[in-house]
Amino acid sequence: MTANDLPTPFYIVYEERLRANLELIRDVSRRSGADIIMAFKANALWKSFDIVREYCRDCTASSVNELRLGREYLGGEIHSYTPAYTEANIDEFIAGSTHITFNSLGQYRRFGAQVRAAGVSAGLRVNPKCSVIDTDLYNPALPGSRFGVNADELADGLPEGIDGLHFHALCESSSYDLEKVLAAFEEKFGHLLPSLKWVNMGGGHLMTRKGYDTEHLIKVLRDFKQRYPWLRVILEPGSAFTWQTGDLVASVVDTVTDCGLPTAILDVSFACHMPDTLEMPYLPVVAESTDKEHSTGTPWRLGGNSCLSGDFKGDYFFAKSPEIGDRLTLCDMNHYTTVKTTMFNGVAHPDIVLQGLDGQCRYLRQFTYDDYKNRMS
Repeated sequence: MTANDLPTPFYIVYEERLRANLELIRDVSRRSGADIIMAFKANALWKSFDIVREYCRDCTASSVNELRLGREYLGGEIHSYTPAYTEANIDEFIAGSTHITFNSLGQYRRFGAQVRAAGVSAGLRVNPKCSVIDTDLYNPALPGSRFGVNADELADGLPEGIDGLHFHALCESSSYDLEKVLAAFEEKFGHLLPSLKWVNMGGGHLMTRKGYDTEHLIKVLRDFKQRYPWLRVILEPGSAFTWQTGDLVASVVDTVTDCGLPTAILDVSFACHMPDTLEMPYLPVVAESTDKEHSTGTPWRLGGNSCLSGDFKGDYFFAKSPEIGDRLTLCDMNHYTTVKTTMFNGVAHPDIVLQGLDGQCRYLRQFTYDDYKNRMS
C-alpha cells in the first residue's frame, strides 16, 4: 500500500531520506575522526533502528528507559548523562553504560566511586558559558543554568578518576557555532585536557540540514584532534539523524470563520502531536500551501482538534480554499515530535508508518483507545 491508501492522521518516515542522513553522518565521522553517536531524545522510533544499526550502533541515554532501548535495539556503547542520578537508578545506569557523565561535583562525589569500581568511564559535564542559541527554552548557557560545572569550581583541577569532559551548548546549530563554543571550552577547560581520555561535544550539530557547512565541521574537528591527539572526540546529535525524514499527514475535518479569519480544523493537534511548534515556537511548512502571490489572497489558520485555545498555527496561503476532506502534509515531523507527543484530551493519536525504498508503506504502530486508557492509570 502507498501513503495515499492510508487513512489520516499518520506520521510517515521515509527510509530513503533516513539512509541519506545516516550516510552523511557516517562520512563526517570517518573523515573527521570523531565518533558520532545517536541521541534518543530527538527520536526513539525503535522499529526503525534496524536501519540505523547498519550505520551507527552507539547512543547516548538520558534515562533508564533510553538506556534499555539502546541496549536492546542498537547494542553498542551507551554514553549516559542525566541531570541527577539517584539511589534508585544508579545501579542500572552502571550495569548498562560504557560511559557515565555527571552533571555536578556533588553527583560525582556521591556515585563516582561506584562507577569507577565497575569499570565504567566517568565524565563531568562542564559549562563553557558561551551562548549561541536564540531560544531561551533550549539554551543551557544562560545565567542560572542547572547544567554543568563552572570553571571556577575546577580551579584546583579535576577530581580523581574523571576520564572525560562533556559540554552541550548547541541546538540545531552550525559548525561555526560549534567553533565559538569550542574556543570558550578550550579557554576555560583546556588546561585540564592533558589528563583526559575523551571529550564529548554534546548535541545540536545539525549537519544534515541543507546548507550546513560539513567541510568546516570536519576541519574544526580535525584541528581539535591535532591539538589534542590523545583525546577521543564524541558528538551526539539528535535532530541530525532524522532531520527532514518524516511528515505528519492530516485531513481537514471542518472550516470555521471568525472576524473574517478562516480556520481549517485538522484531525491532529499542534499541542498534542507537534508540541515544538508551540514551544519553540515555529511555523511548520505545509507542503500544499503556497505564497500569497499564487494564492486566493486569504490567510488561513490551521486549527488543532483539541480544546486548547492556542492549538493553532498560521498564517498559511493556498491556491484554493481548504475544504473538508483535503489532506495537508505538515513537513519534517520525525525529530523532537513523536518523542514529545501527548494524549491530552484523548485526541486520536496519529499512526506511525515507514515508507520503504520501494515506495510501499507498512505500519510501525497503530494507536487505540487502550493506549490512551492505559496511560491514564
